[in-house]
Amino acid sequence: AVRELRAEGASRYVLDLRNNGGGLLPAAIDVASQFLEDAVVLYERKADGQEKPYPATGNGQVLAEPLAVLVNSGSASASEIVAGAIQDYGRGVLVGTQTFGKASVQLIFDLSDGSSLHVTNAVWLTPSRHAIEGAGLTPDIEVDLDPAEMARGWDAQLHKAIEVLRETIDANPVTAP
Repeated sequence: AVRELRAEGASRYVLDLRNNGGGLLPAAIDVASQFLEDAVVLYERKADGQEKPYPATGNGQVLAEPLAVLVNSGSASASEIVAGAIQDYGRGVLVGTQTFGKASVQLIFDLSDGSSLHVTNAVWLTPSRHAIEGAGLTPDIEVDLDPAEMARGWDAQLHKAIEVLRETIDANPVTAP
């Protein structure tokens, strides 16, 4: 997708993680790695305090271009890992509202009555070791959405992200290779 966007002249990017409830950890690392180089994407802290770093894959396609990430209360888990890594490294600006705050690793045990027992055995931390679980991420630029404006097709968060990217380009022009 990035190659296609570049071929069409894209020089700055908006990553929309709003209402993205997350997914698999390897996918989060792959997505974050598109924007980060030689970086730890997250730490996993076990209940006993041991930490395991998860590095970027080194296959990034958008390592220098201006970036804005849209987040909201529906951004959770793996999407918070991506947004948190981008924010911690100052690689992009987060625009929107506070994220959900779901970043725990759970063991799930099915019980004989059809219910299940979920036991948290680790939490995910941003590269600066910010605990996402229960707290979420605070965007760099907070912008609420007005349902009436959305119904008319106006997305204030997206427009703010575009405005920020335009200001970034105007302040630091990027020349094509």
